[in-house]
Amino acid sequence: MRAMIFAAGLGTRLRPITDNIPKALVPIKGHPLLEIAILRLKAAGCRDIIVNIHHFGDQIIDFLARNDHFGINIQISDERDVLLDTGGGLKHAAWFLKDEPFVLLNADVVTNLNIQKLYQTHVQSGALATLAVRQRESSRYFLFNAEGQLCGWGNEKTGEKRLSHAENNLSPWCFSGIHAISPRIFDFFPEEESIFSIIDTYLNTSATERVLAYPHNDDIWLDVGKIPQLELAEGVLEAVLPEE
Repeated sequence: MRAMIFAAGLGTRLRPITDNIPKALVPIKGHPLLEIAILRLKAAGCRDIIVNIHHFGDQIIDFLARNDHFGINIQISDERDVLLDTGGGLKHAAWFLKDEPFVLLNADVVTNLNIQKLYQTHVQSGALATLAVRQRESSRYFLFNAEGQLCGWGNEKTGEKRLSHAENNLSPWCFSGIHAISPRIFDFFPEEESIFSIIDTYLNTSATERVLAYPHNDDIWLDVGKIPQLELAEGVLEAVLPEE
């Protein structure tokens, strides 16, 4: 299993903490978010990881070096000149991920989701992508049919809705920031390097390709994008950190 960790975010909602450090190095009880993500991937059997960097990227490079890259192969995808968004960032790292299915996750997600099970479910399905989703409060959501196929996306605040399949009885599920993806995804990206969201790719391709839901309502999950969530994460850290 290969993986990519999105660690390039500006962390504006975590200011003033992120005025001097990247969001991915914000600590929870002394454990930076990036460390937690790496250790969970490593526990799932992943030995090859690429991490994208932008905001205070040098600090992430130094952090990985100080920790001997956690004993595995960790590469850097450098976006310090231009932040490429999720799709553009993934395309920039295609050289590392293009040969086999891989896992993609956000560094600021704290969860005990079984990454190995997500990955195996994805590989066995033959889908283009498998998206970890759950029922939670959010203004933005994916729409899936009864078979778990992505059919659309909606935004309650703006009233915007995009459908790739016009079906009845679609169920809203909120994305958890963790995906298992086939390397075929790169065939659907723009040829030139550009700034774009992978969500647009999923919505465009789901008209003809299988993009599936992976519900995980029973797992611990926190988006540690705001300071109150950091405090909540401290309470679940012991259950999230893998045993050494």
